Amino acid sequence: MPDLVAPQLVVNSRMIYFGWVPADPEAVAALVPAGLTPMANRQVFMNQYVVDREEQTSGFGAYSLTYIGPDLEGAYAPDGVTPGRWWTHYFNSSKLVRDYARERGVPASEGRTTIEVNGDTLVAVTESDGVPVIRTTARVGQTGTAVNRGQLHYITDVGGKRVSGFYPFVAEPVDPFEVVSLEFLEPGHSVYALRPADPLRVVWGFYSPRSSFAYPGGESAMG
Repeated sequence: MPDLVAPQLVVNSRMIYFGWVPADPEAVAALVPAGLTPMANRQVFMNQYVVDREEQTSGFGAYSLTYIGPDLEGAYAPDGVTPGRWWTHYFNSSKLVRDYARERGVPASEGRTTIEVNGDTLVAVTESDGVPVIRTTARVGQTGTAVNRGQLHYITDVGGKRVSGFYPFVAEPVDPFEVVSLEFLEPGHSVYALRPADPLRVVWGFYSPRSSFAYPGGESAMG
């Protein structure tokens, strides 16, 4: 197989993507490197998604992924509303994709994500090295005419240099959508620092059975 060349395209992934207010705001803030600023409420983002077939990608093949981290103040996406984002954890089932991500400054590690929908109940489980660490339960409806589209802003560190990337996406969200519970299952795992407050306070989110994106998007060095 030829070497992967950026960008890569993924279409019609099954994706649940949302954000929340954390239980330990200072622990979240401590994960943001110098020169970047966490949001005032220290909100966290998480994307759990599954690419079921290799035909859905330009070169990655089938894989699953959960990534997570703090939202950033003053580093907004081109819409001027969506915060920039800093990855702290990136649990990926494919060595090919992990290697590709690491070259771009992403803290990729081995992991697996499953998404099961029974009736109106969705359960997404993230494993790290074979151990379940996160479980999301949501109520979901059907897709309609709505479409989410735009670009997201992710910041990484490549060899000590900060890199800014804008990642285009198109997703068909379901309606209704509600996160019922978010459980962090392993207190001894480093991702536990990002656990949600109790009661759960979701600040935005969607589930889409058809979410497409380019990875990475337009990248440039930050000053």
